[in-house]
Amino acid sequence: MSFVTRRALSTLIPPKVASPTGLGAAKDAARMSRVVSFYEKLPRGSAPEVQPKGIFQKYQAKHFGKNPTGKPIIQAIAFLVVIGYAQAYYFHLRHHKNNAH
Repeated sequence: MSFVTRRALSTLIPPKVASPTGLGAAKDAARMSRVVSFYEKLPRGSAPEVQPKGIFQKYQAKHFGKNPTGKPIIQAIAFLVVIGYAQAYYFHLRHHKNNAH
């Protein structure tokens, strides 16, 4: 029997849980007690809400949070209109300020 076959068969057979050595104090009892004490100290319940700190986080919490609004779409359209007009003025309209086309 190859090593791979023996390894595959050994994972199918459960370990001896109720053996005489398993009934007494285990070698890992101290380690297990540390793990249990660690998990006992962890807070229970849901985590507290994180308060937004920066400008972008506050904007996201206000417009995309619990009550999402359509304001960001309107603000994006207004921003694009302003940028478009600024570009049109810079590249074309400022040359016609004093003279007709």
